[in-house]
Amino acid sequence: MRVLVVEDERNLADAIARGLRRKGMAVDVAYDGDSGHEMAFVTRYDVVILDRDLPGVHGDQICAELAASGTLTRVLMLTASGTVSDRVEGLQLGADDYLPKPFAFDELVARVQALGRRATPPAPPVLELADLVLDPARRVVTRGGSPVDLTNKEFGVLCELLKARGAVVSSEELLERVWDANTDPFTTIVRVTVMTLRKKLGDPPLIETVVGAGYRTAGDLS
Repeated sequence: MRVLVVEDERNLADAIARGLRRKGMAVDVAYDGDSGHEMAFVTRYDVVILDRDLPGVHGDQICAELAASGTLTRVLMLTASGTVSDRVEGLQLGADDYLPKPFAFDELVARVQALGRRATPPAPPVLELADLVLDPARRVVTRGGSPVDLTNKEFGVLCELLKARGAVVSSEELLERVWDANTDPFTTIVRVTVMTLRKKLGDPPLIETVVGAGYRTAGDLS
């Protein structure tokens, strides 16, 4: 899941980003409305965590423009004011959810995960390919009934390939969906991650390289 945090309180923004990354999400951070506005419309995020009172472009404007654009990106609005009228106003602007500060981090994670599920086309609760089973909710992968220990990035790549159901997924698409904006676009990290993923999944191979195009799953997807 790709998440953008737009929050001018740097300590809070960085703490949210660190916590979400530990949950396996790719997270970018903007500390003002100007950069947040630009990033939100350049990259397709699953969820934008948006502080309402931002310097530069106001959070209300970012929220309203995202809603009007028709994007699948979901907006979780944060604010220090948690009155009913403020929540109603935020939702009327187009926010998908509203969380007053201070908040419990576990609740933030749960809300982001719920919004992320709404930001992508529905996928089966469990993805299967031959004898491979991936459970996104439990973040568990097994092959032939035996657990496969994957890093967060390996898990993310495998999940994206399985969701594509045999269609080719380019390195650029994997880089955008699994990594964050700090990753060098010219890096070989996708190729290296796919290579180690193949080794961990074992034989027969389940991931094919399509030269000049990207990667796809091999075999029958349940």
